[in-house]
Amino acid sequence: MRVVDVNEYYSPTGGGVRTYLDRKMGIMADLGHELIVLAPADEDSIEDRPGGGRIYWMKAPRLIVDKNYGIFVWDKPIWDMLDRLKPDVVEATSPWRPAWTVARWQGDAVKVFFAHNDSIGAYPQRWLDNISTPRQVERAFDWYSQYMNDFLKYYDAFVTNGPALAKRFRRRGQRVDASMPLGIERQWFSPDLRDEKLRVALLEQCGLPADGLLLLGLGRHHKEKRWPLVIDAVESAATDIPVGLILIGDGTQRRHLEQRIAGSPHIRIFRPVYDRIRLSRIMASCDALIHGSDAEPFGLVASEALASGLPLIGPDEGGFAEIADPLFAEIYASRDALSAADAIRRMYAREPAIVRAAARVAAGKVRSDHDHAVELMAYYEGLVAARRGAVATVGAA
Repeated sequence: MRVVDVNEYYSPTGGGVRTYLDRKMGIMADLGHELIVLAPADEDSIEDRPGGGRIYWMKAPRLIVDKNYGIFVWDKPIWDMLDRLKPDVVEATSPWRPAWTVARWQGDAVKVFFAHNDSIGAYPQRWLDNISTPRQVERAFDWYSQYMNDFLKYYDAFVTNGPALAKRFRRRGQRVDASMPLGIERQWFSPDLRDEKLRVALLEQCGLPADGLLLLGLGRHHKEKRWPLVIDAVESAATDIPVGLILIGDGTQRRHLEQRIAGSPHIRIFRPVYDRIRLSRIMASCDALIHGSDAEPFGLVASEALASGLPLIGPDEGGFAEIADPLFAEIYASRDALSAADAIRRMYAREPAIVRAAARVAAGKVRSDHDHAVELMAYYEGLVAARRGAVATVGAA
């Protein structure tokens, strides 16, 4: 089966979508399928991937607000490429021009809109965070949901990357045909990587003894991650329990966060760790992951932490909440620092060996990216078979 993904979010310097598609190409090749990505670039070129798959870079202008990405503005080059490639399935991921380009293509292929994110959650809900509730913003932007419905009627299926997104779209009265949770590269993470000496050393850097609670905050330093809320929660909890926080990451809010923790004796910020084994050891050696974002559709970091045997502390909305279980997690009210501080206290009060044992059991059940690809391809094969059967029936008539 040949799948062609018309994807504006794919870039050599991109983030999660690029990582997801790079892995997916190789896995699909191993499964006997082919994934081709049509992505915007400065010039036309073709890039074959050694593990399978191919990128067709197509000339397009750069996105003004972020030069790392391009934007498709012409239909015909994409239509011509799809006519040449003759895919079994064509995916669109951007709700803007590509959604309509694929919708209007006249080729004989299954059309799938695959949602990696939610524009309402990513933008207006974040911008209006201080003056409106998420539900109020959803109601005010109902026109956007209706806009999506206008192009979705041309698609055979609307698929999300997990149940959190599916719930959001369905709550707005939209049709979601399938939820296909993503997965992680399980081989990098294990509870067996836990290193007590490393844990004690990290606690010492936070000015705490070995019996302190070591929390890990991992991710980009961007507003939607809500690191100030996490910091407020840790400082509140630290008034009555020995708790430290290490933040690993970088981003536009880094300087603000450094200023924010300048007077905090038990909170440290570290640059990103690119050595996968070392990062996995750090994850496994902390006492819990703490998360602030309630807008993420898929809990990638939480899944990686759980695969490392790490208990979780996070909000009651978004992708994180879909992963959390009371056996190994403490949940707090989204966007509420005092509630988050209470969750930290509850985690500290639990018996460490018991909660870690529960997390270790759950670690073996964390979904892999291979699991995701197998389920998605099986779903696509069903769509292709149904379409061909319908066409054959019409032809016989």
